[in-house]
Amino acid sequence: MNMPRILVHGLWVSALLLVAIIVGASIGETHISTQVVAQILANKLWQAGYPVDPIDAGIIWNYRLTRAIVAAACGAGLALSGVVLQSLLRNPLAEPYLLGISAGASTGAVLVALLGLGAGAISLSAGAFVGAVAAFAMVSLLARSSQRANAASHIILAGIAGSQLFNALTSFLITKSASSEQARGIMFWLLGNFSGVRWHSVALAVPVVLAGLLVCLWHRRALDAFLFGSDSAASLGIAVRRVQVSLIGCTALVTAVLVSIVGSIGFVGLVIPHAVRLLVGVRHARLLPLSALCGALFLIAADVLSRTLIKGQTVPVGVITALIGAPVFALILIRGQRPR
Repeated sequence: MNMPRILVHGLWVSALLLVAIIVGASIGETHISTQVVAQILANKLWQAGYPVDPIDAGIIWNYRLTRAIVAAACGAGLALSGVVLQSLLRNPLAEPYLLGISAGASTGAVLVALLGLGAGAISLSAGAFVGAVAAFAMVSLLARSSQRANAASHIILAGIAGSQLFNALTSFLITKSASSEQARGIMFWLLGNFSGVRWHSVALAVPVVLAGLLVCLWHRRALDAFLFGSDSAASLGIAVRRVQVSLIGCTALVTAVLVSIVGSIGFVGLVIPHAVRLLVGVRHARLLPLSALCGALFLIAADVLSRTLIKGQTVPVGVITALIGAPVFALILIRGQRPR
């Protein structure tokens, strides 16, 4: 694909994502028209001077817009992580939630939040990253200790065991150390919650996801080679161990940062890559950016549903992704098993 075509596609993707974010910021319990939203954004970005209600401006700029941007970043990051893990492990079920990375990140973040490790020197993101790496290391060791021939399926079983262990550790920490008010807040956060995100969350999530996308695109040819196995990748001159460490570290970091901001959200990294593969195939030059885009659009829509599905209440976004993702993944499995 030549450079002018890449630029054209990039402009289309950026425009579509911008429209989705504006639409996501426009929808909520309080009706605010798209025109007013555009005027508020013009005032904030370019000092346009449109007469708008200060309350509407606060709702859009400090609440809905930040939610939409962080939702887009989280959807893109989780979808990217799913693509990378599925390619590296050659397993269609691999994703951060199922491999225990999200659970480990949740445990690390809760440990820092409740116990105050490092006397405030260790941030939630740092704790989540350590937890994510520890969870994946444990899952990898469990999978390597198996003598089964089908190691790809065994790493999923190890991931399920790791998820249960770290979820149990998180529950134990909450039960032992949290007050009743803290426990309610943490449990709601663990199900996926955008209510607390503000501009500082945007400043953390967006650069990390963009950096993760660039790292993944840099290794796109290596990911193509890994589809045929690590031995085939090595025969093509790819530094297998270095690429694996770089990409798994990248997915762990992205997942950890996102979990520390919004909690654990499942099915995005599992469903989105499969759906995009049905559209564009397995070449990562297209699969990575389109998965990121579709993940962003999917989570923006899920966040809108979480705010509007039940009047006066906010449903955890992880519940919405599971309600949508599980049936969609079942349809993908059924379609994949039909004779062609």
